Amino acid sequence: MAAKVLVVDDERIIVKGLRYSLQQEGYEVECAYDGEDAVNAIREKHFDIVLLDVMLPKLSGFEVLQQVREFSDVPIIMLTAKGDDMDKILGLDYGADDYVTKPFNPLEVKGRIKAIIRRTSRSRQAEVMNENIIEVGDLRMDMDNRRVTLADKEINLTSKEFELLELLATHAGKVYSRTTLLQMVWGKDYPGDVRTVDVHIRRLREKIEHNASEPRYVQTKWGVGYYFRSHER
Repeated sequence: MAAKVLVVDDERIIVKGLRYSLQQEGYEVECAYDGEDAVNAIREKHFDIVLLDVMLPKLSGFEVLQQVREFSDVPIIMLTAKGDDMDKILGLDYGADDYVTKPFNPLEVKGRIKAIIRRTSRSRQAEVMNENIIEVGDLRMDMDNRRVTLADKEINLTSKEFELLELLATHAGKVYSRTTLLQMVWGKDYPGDVRTVDVHIRRLREKIEHNASEPRYVQTKWGVGYYFRSHER
């Protein structure tokens, strides 16, 4: 999917040139010509990056930057016609990701855009990867690699023990009845009964709890079922 870029500048010839250059690279480009329109566009739509001029009607680029940072972390490159380093420093202090001084070479702008999009893409991928790792106390569960460690010591779980733990841990706080756990982990056609769940929960606790008789992680809701505690007592 093509990255979406918002170009904000009141000099229409600059906007036209940037739009053409970026579209040639395959970007989707939208434009705004004053600060208020820029804030509204960013609030209402998703952009992968914003090129923001400092000198704008209605709201300056710095005012736009301040307002946008109250509700969005979209990457922003400031465009400034001034050589004054204070403008650049101020923009970065307000939350800009980079700056380009006019007159600029479109190749430089495209290079800055590619670098920032590449960096933010890696960051988002890392966030997604971290979502598949759960750490509570000294218990660490790597769902992608099906690895569980307790105090940095690897725990060997059977397939069903891991699936039980994965289901409970990824829905921390939610209480599952033994019947529901049996159906979700073993399947609706499994011929066994709910005592299978109790046996596996007991074995799981013996492996991941410091004291299986006083579990910190896999908890019992008496008369209802089991749940995973997402914080230590």
